[in-house]
Amino acid sequence: MELLKVSIKQNLSQFLQKNLEYFFLVHKISSFRNMLTKQKIIKAPKKNYMNKEQLEFFQSHLVDLKKETLTRIGDAKERLSNPPSLSDEVDRAQHEIDSMLFLKIVERESKLLPKIDKAILRIKAGDYGYCVETGEPIGIERLISRPTAEFCAEVKTVNEEKEKHFID
Repeated sequence: MELLKVSIKQNLSQFLQKNLEYFFLVHKISSFRNMLTKQKIIKAPKKNYMNKEQLEFFQSHLVDLKKETLTRIGDAKERLSNPPSLSDEVDRAQHEIDSMLFLKIVERESKLLPKIDKAILRIKAGDYGYCVETGEPIGIERLISRPTAEFCAEVKTVNEEKEKHFID
């Protein structure tokens, strides 16, 4: 039994490492492709906030993010839909753990898709980059790190504090 736990932990560790390497590779490629544009946008004067060029950049970034997300969901679903035939108990246990992880990936990524679509709609409506609650600019740096952001950092912090109090 102890050998089974050690084997599962090792396989889980290897699985996570491989998927994290894939995620960071995709992220590096995407970041490298947009690096110069991101630097230009960050250095742009505040009076140019959410001008046409910036909105085009974020729309392209969001479309790329959506494609990557759909690819990750498709990959996870493909692995889930093609279970290997396993006769060994340890292999079956490992496959169950892998399946649970892939289900979590699909669930998490599926929650991101509507947020991406909502952000693209805000670009088309001309509201992108501004806090939904206050109307204040969200900030270029925040939008680059979280392109689906709807709230400025201050409002998000207050909302998170409120959530903590309701949970406790």
